[in-house]
Amino acid sequence: MQLATEFDLSDYLIAPEPGATRLTRAVEGVDQNGEINQISVVEERPLTIFLNAQEIVTAMTIGDYPEYLALGFLRNQGMLLADDEITRVEYDDDLETVIVRTARQTSYEDKLKKKTRTSGCAVGTVFGDMMEGLEDVQLPQVQVRTSWLYELASKINRTPSLYLEAGAIHGTVLCRENRPLVYMEDVGRHNAVDKIAGWMLSENEAAEDKILYTTGRLTSEMVIKTAMMGIPVLASRSGFTAWGVEIAREVGLTLIGRMRGQRFVCLSGDDRLLRDVDPSTVSGEDKKHRRKSAG
Repeated sequence: MQLATEFDLSDYLIAPEPGATRLTRAVEGVDQNGEINQISVVEERPLTIFLNAQEIVTAMTIGDYPEYLALGFLRNQGMLLADDEITRVEYDDDLETVIVRTARQTSYEDKLKKKTRTSGCAVGTVFGDMMEGLEDVQLPQVQVRTSWLYELASKINRTPSLYLEAGAIHGTVLCRENRPLVYMEDVGRHNAVDKIAGWMLSENEAAEDKILYTTGRLTSEMVIKTAMMGIPVLASRSGFTAWGVEIAREVGLTLIGRMRGQRFVCLSGDDRLLRDVDPSTVSGEDKKHRRKSAG
């Protein structure tokens, strides 16, 4: 199976912007030989999210798509309900705040008192019971072609990105079959997936025919967010946590990790994989575009 060797952005509805000056900064340093080098490093800035008049959280983020991040975070925390009417989303760049306004009056004082720090490298926070609402999740049992997985990995790894420009960042990509649609990056994988959730909410995008691809670990948080979004397939270059696998099996999420070159491991939903290509015929990753297994 010959995979594309050049990147193609035509599939994407939203692609990374590695050249955006606001997202990276040039910093001068000294290497192991004592020589001065200038490298690009990722910017990090606070974003405070309000739901109506209530301050919910301040997240550290790279600063792109703040409205999507706010909507997705609130939706994935169960603070925005499926039938909520969102009347306005207001972003103030100077104050670094997003206010999401709804027709429904909201108050989450009790929920905000219970916090769980997540395992994300940028230290994420979830509020309330992490498992709340999962008992009602019934994910569609869709078939996944392994040819789609190989094509997606090849396309995504070759896409120009902030990771390839500056490193120290996670990527999450919403896909349909073998097509990557929306590619979000951030310092924490939880932010990247929340941006995708916000985009889906804004566009009223269906979830049942989607695959979520991430460069980060398949933790309980990532599995729960994916399941709550209604996406039936989660794939990653990285490995798994035991609780992440356990939850995936409980909710019927197809969970695929350690996707590198010809290899992958499926720890949930193997019966839904259609192995329509011989792995030995799949071309490997070239060193230029090879990602590390992100944590």
